[in-house]
Amino acid sequence: MTDDELKDIVARLRAVGDDAADIEAKTARTALPKSVRETVSAFQNTHGGVLVLGLNEKSGFEATGVDEPARICADLASLCAQEMEPPVRPLIATHLFEGQQLVIAEIPELDAAQRPSYYKGAGMNRGSFVRVSDGDQHLTSYEVQLMLAARGQPVDDEQPVMSADLDDLDIELVGAYIARIRRDRPRVFGEASDETVLRRTGVVTPTEAGPRPTLAGLLALGSYPQQYFPQVSLTFVRYPSADGPGADGIRFLDNVHVEGPVPLMVRDALAAIRSNMARRAIVTGAGRTDVWEYPEIALREAITNALAHRDLSPVSLGTQVQVEMYPDRIVVRNPGGLFGPVGLDRLGGDDLVSSARNARLMKILEDVELPGLGTVCENRGSGIRDMRIALRNAGMRPPELTDRISTFSVTLGNHALVSDDVVAWIRSLGQDGLTESQIIALAILRSGQSLDNLTYRTATSIDSRVATSELGDLVARGIVEQSGSRRWATYNLVDEPARLSLPSRAPRQRADRRAEILRAIGDGELSRAQITERTGLSPGIVTRWLRRLRDSGDVETVGGGPRSPNITYRRVRAGQSSDRGRDE
Repeated sequence: MTDDELKDIVARLRAVGDDAADIEAKTARTALPKSVRETVSAFQNTHGGVLVLGLNEKSGFEATGVDEPARICADLASLCAQEMEPPVRPLIATHLFEGQQLVIAEIPELDAAQRPSYYKGAGMNRGSFVRVSDGDQHLTSYEVQLMLAARGQPVDDEQPVMSADLDDLDIELVGAYIARIRRDRPRVFGEASDETVLRRTGVVTPTEAGPRPTLAGLLALGSYPQQYFPQVSLTFVRYPSADGPGADGIRFLDNVHVEGPVPLMVRDALAAIRSNMARRAIVTGAGRTDVWEYPEIALREAITNALAHRDLSPVSLGTQVQVEMYPDRIVVRNPGGLFGPVGLDRLGGDDLVSSARNARLMKILEDVELPGLGTVCENRGSGIRDMRIALRNAGMRPPELTDRISTFSVTLGNHALVSDDVVAWIRSLGQDGLTESQIIALAILRSGQSLDNLTYRTATSIDSRVATSELGDLVARGIVEQSGSRRWATYNLVDEPARLSLPSRAPRQRADRRAEILRAIGDGELSRAQITERTGLSPGIVTRWLRRLRDSGDVETVGGGPRSPNITYRRVRAGQSSDRGRDE
């Protein structure tokens, strides 16, 4: 970590006034706090993070320092190597910050095949933690079990259901399934008997008592799987208010218990939601089209994923998939968080990485068809991407995805992302040439959210380089302000974006800040901070336009190394030549 990155981290903590999901600050003036073990475990079991020793959170993250940084570094390295399982090898360094010595440890994320990370002195169940928001929380025994199961490929869905027999399979579903298998894979299954097809595809499995349906086969093709697993079902509840039950004592407006095999549960869950959905009108060309409140593709993908990817280990078979409908959103929640190497940052990405907890169930569902719906799922990792595309095409917000290890949820908001009010506000800024993804970003920012490169890519489905360029362009236009840099960069609307609006409808040209900055520098030499103070522009805008002025030869840097805080800027007059430095 560089000194500049540390400054960005501390600035971020002070701006928020609290720790962050990936940053934890502790005092540690004379010794390591015992809670360091919890933080190391939590960072390892989540997405990694940075531990800062020598900041006092209670006094606004004041730099109080550590008295003996070398000893603190050695003690932290020893704790990570000897007291944690598996041993942790963090990057540990000391930094001089505001006249105080700080110890910084970069804790890496632990591979899923090795989780959970835990403090050996407390044991796996009591010594395992996870990062939730800005704090460290104990992993439950169920969450520990899920992590252990994720070290390999779970096979719960391949286990035989000994109390069931082949008569528990739905004749029509099985017939259509076998016909499709024979049609699509004639070399292997063209001449195979029905029993062979079912056995080879994992719908049934041989046992000492004869062939029995597997859990996957029963859930995909069974007549009534709930006869054996009553809670492996789906509940739909429509609430009267955004907080749930209404103030007048009405608990819910509709309550539906959906049962049957997965294909029929998908169909019936969609029917239950549709019966509670409103329709809205959109203008298409010269006419008007009525569409559902939520795009059906997005709903179907959310429900299918929840039913197909839910945890099927014995401890969770008593937990249902839940669909909750509120006036402003729909939440689809299933037991069991994300499985395998696919994290939230890769869901719905262009690489379409797929990782299935229930590999056998997913494989069977590829070939299960329902009239009017086609196959239940494609098993190509495209579900989240299709959900995002459907919502974006409907002018709605991207889905909110939440992974809690023991649960995974998808939240679909029913209000338009780029509403008429947002469109009018963006037009009032007078900025020409905004891309579609930049408009989406501005709409998200206006709703009060912050953006970073990852969330921008997630919302717009563009790659990292384009995201960096477009966010930088919004900063240069004076609409968005950047806090931090590189991996710590976040973006927010400037305090008064309305100041860019025009009194007339004449289009405004792109905001060019070069003249302002050159006037501020005048005949002297100024630092970036001084230029920021004189112009009243944000630090991000000043940095971007200084870089352009330097590249065009209108200003040069004086003094210090490439990232030195002592760098100043001066104008380059016509005919003047000098060796220009670099600020970054």
